[in-house]
Amino acid sequence: MEITVQLPDDLAQHPNPGREALEALVVEGYRAGTLSHYQASQLLGISRFEFESFLKAQNIDDHAYGVEDLEQDQETLRQLKARGILGR
Repeated sequence: MEITVQLPDDLAQHPNPGREALEALVVEGYRAGTLSHYQASQLLGISRFEFESFLKAQNIDDHAYGVEDLEQDQETLRQLKARGILGR
């Protein structure tokens, strides 16, 4: 499938505006979880390993441990303690 995008004149003046727009789309799709690691690498036409390098170059931590992860782990610990599975 081919998709055509109308770029503003200032963006169209960049050295490679199509690639820049594609990379931005992939980054946001990957961050939002709508694109898997595999799908994102395929859209960019690179290998999974090259995609890892791409993520690092974009300062994107593939498996960042965020606040939501911490809160979920804390809740799991509370539940395990309540069941007596873990010491208090």
